[in-house]
Amino acid sequence: MKKNFIWAVGALLICGVAEVFAQTTQDEMFSDLNRTGGVYYAYPVKESQNTPAPEGYEPFYISHYGRHGSRYLISDRDYESVAEVLHDADRHGVLTPLGKDVMKRLDNVMVETDKRGGDLTPLGARQHKGIAKRMMMSYPEVFKGNKTVSARSTLVVRCVLSMAAFCDQLKEMNPALDITCESSQRYMPYLCYHSDESNQWRDDPKNFRRAYRKFEEQHVNPDRLLSSLISDPEFIKFRVDPENFMWNMYYIASGMQDIETDIDFYDIFTPQELFDMWQCFNYRFYVGDGNYPGSNELIINNAKPLLRNILESAQSSIENLAGDAATLRFGHDGNLIPLAALMHLENCDLQESDSENFYKAFADWKIAPMAGNLQMIFFRNKKNPEDIIVKFMLNEEEKSIPIATDTFPFYKWDDVKNYYEGIIDGE
Repeated sequence: MKKNFIWAVGALLICGVAEVFAQTTQDEMFSDLNRTGGVYYAYPVKESQNTPAPEGYEPFYISHYGRHGSRYLISDRDYESVAEVLHDADRHGVLTPLGKDVMKRLDNVMVETDKRGGDLTPLGARQHKGIAKRMMMSYPEVFKGNKTVSARSTLVVRCVLSMAAFCDQLKEMNPALDITCESSQRYMPYLCYHSDESNQWRDDPKNFRRAYRKFEEQHVNPDRLLSSLISDPEFIKFRVDPENFMWNMYYIASGMQDIETDIDFYDIFTPQELFDMWQCFNYRFYVGDGNYPGSNELIINNAKPLLRNILESAQSSIENLAGDAATLRFGHDGNLIPLAALMHLENCDLQESDSENFYKAFADWKIAPMAGNLQMIFFRNKKNPEDIIVKFMLNEEEKSIPIATDTFPFYKWDDVKNYYEGIIDGE
C-alpha cells in the first residue's frame, strides 16, 4: 500500500510537470504554421516511438483506431466561393497585385481539387501506408505467418480508402495475412457514435454558441486581409461577406499541406491572424468533442461504445490464442478526440473554463491531425500466458494513463481492463 501511495504521489508530480510542458504556446505554433491548420495538420510522424518490452514479453495483438488521412476540403464550394469573389473583383478592376496573384494561385489549385471535395488525397493514402509499415516493422511477431486481421471503417469513402491503404501495406509486407475489410452500417454504433443528448447539447445556443460568437468577433478581423487583396472598400461593403471570405481563405491555406502542390497562401495572413483563427477553430473542437467542463462529460461519453468494443475485441483475442492479430478501425477526428479524453490519455483530458486559455489545455492538432491514431500494443509473458501487459500510443508516441505501473509505458492488462470497465459503467 505504501509503495502504491508513493508511486501515485510521484505520478501526480510527473503529470503536473508534463501538463505544464504540454501546454501549447504561440511560439510553438509560429515555428510551424501548418499547426495553425488544427485538424488539417498533415500527419507529422516519420518514426514510431518504441520502448523495448520487459524481458520475457512478446507482442501478440494490436488494437487501433485511426482517423482518415489527409483530404481535400469537405466541399468544392470551399474553394469556389473564394475564387468567385476574386474573379468578380478582377472583372471590376479592384484586385490588388497581391489579389491577382492569389487568384491565379487558387485557379491552379482548383485544377487538382475539382470535384474532389471530401476525398482522400494521395498524401492521405501514403500516411496510412507509412503507419502500417512502421507498425509491422516494430512488432513483426504480431503479423507472422497467416495471422488474421480485422479492419472496419465508417461508411465515408475517405475512411474506407484509408483502411484499404493501411491493409494493402500490411498485405504487401506479408501476403499470407488473412485480412477482412468491411464498411457497414453494422459497425457505426461504435465506430462513429453520437448520442441524441450530446447532439442536443451541441445545438443548444445557450451552452456555448453565443459565447463562441463573441470569442470569434474578438479574434477574427478580416479588414486587413481583404484590403490587401481588394482595393475598393465599396466593393467589399456591397459584394463580399468579409468574415466568411476570411474563414474560407483560412481553410484553403490550412489545407494546402494535405494536397499535391507546392502552392501555399500563408503569406497573405500574419502569423497572429493564423494563430487567432486557429484558436477559434480549436475552441469549436474542444467544446464539441473534447473534455470541456461545461459538457459534463456528455460529449466524451460518446466514445463509450468504442471503448467497449476495444476491450471486448482485446479480451477475445487474449482468450483465443488463434484470435485476430490486430483490430483496425477507421473513422474521424470527432471520434478520436473524445476517445482519447475518455481513456484519460496523457494530456488529452485536461479541462479549462476560460476560453482565452482553451488552447493551453487542448490542441486539436496534437490529438487528431490527419491520419491521427491510437494504438494499444499487447504483450504476453512467454512463460506465463495469463500475464499480459499493454502500452498506449497516440500518433505513435507512448502515452501514460492514470494507473499505477512500475514499468512505464507498460501497464498490466487486468488493471487497464478493470479501470476502463469502471469508466464505461459510470463508476
